[in-house]
Amino acid sequence: MADITRRLGAHHLRSAPTAHIRHHKRGRLVHDGPGLSFWFRPLSAALSEVPVDDRELAVTFHARTADFQDVAVQATVTYRISDPALAASRLDFAVDPDTGSWRGAPLEQLGSLLTESAQQNALDVLARTPLAEALADGVSSVRERISEGLAGEPRLPATGIEVVAVRVIAIRPEPEVERALRTPARERIQQEADRATYERRAVAVQRERAIAENELTSRIELARQEQELVERRGANARREAEENAAADAVRAEAEAARTERLARAEAESARTVGEARAAAQASWLAAHSTVDAATLHALAATRLAENVPRIESLTLSPDVLTGLLAKLGQHGGHHGDARS
Repeated sequence: MADITRRLGAHHLRSAPTAHIRHHKRGRLVHDGPGLSFWFRPLSAALSEVPVDDRELAVTFHARTADFQDVAVQATVTYRISDPALAASRLDFAVDPDTGSWRGAPLEQLGSLLTESAQQNALDVLARTPLAEALADGVSSVRERISEGLAGEPRLPATGIEVVAVRVIAIRPEPEVERALRTPARERIQQEADRATYERRAVAVQRERAIAENELTSRIELARQEQELVERRGANARREAEENAAADAVRAEAEAARTERLARAEAESARTVGEARAAAQASWLAAHSTVDAATLHALAATRLAENVPRIESLTLSPDVLTGLLAKLGQHGGHHGDARS
């Protein structure tokens, strides 16, 4: 909206750079251009303000698909007024010289034109598209159809309007249909989640099984190694016992041989000693065989005396002494006869 101030019966207009001002005075165009600032008399002035900036128009309407399902289409049309003079001649952009506001609603008229054209083109494409396809790929097809339809709309260039861009924000079915359509998708998502959970649990169980199998394998290997250790220890013990037995047998054989040698030596020594003693005894007997009995008795008494304990004192009775003297007398007589 133009900024208009009053000073001493004259008015001053100042517009924005995005507003194209047309000033007619007594039917003659005096000022024409964007961002103008000038003085004018309200009684003789006719003012028009045409916006030349890019403007966005939100478009919302209902349509029916090929399978008779109602959908709501939300779109945005970006446009600009490329020919302000032509637009001012076709639409009422006149402003009040006292307030600077539009006398009519030109932008509403322009919006209705764009909305009707966009709706008509969207209805054409949706009427030939089933609901599922419209929800899946309908946004791009509807956008292309609206762009082509607005570009080929003859009323827009005739009004000085240029469409900059078209965006289709959403195509949505009725709430009941949308809930019904969401149910299978939610079920699939839930199934996917359940399958993922099951696979995760299966992987966990498989990992636990693998861990248990590894532990069991480790225990079996440990038991096998322990068994081998026991067997080796037993074999070593048997080998040691056999070696000890063999060593004992060798020692026993050596001891037996030594004992046998000792016994033979002792026997040989005893035999030699016996033979020597026998020879000595024979010599002794041979030596004493020529000696008389009295001498032998004396020798026997001497030997006996050597072996008899020491006698400190000896008491002879008269009877013993008489007998001994008689024996001595007998021996003396024999000796005299011998000498004769």
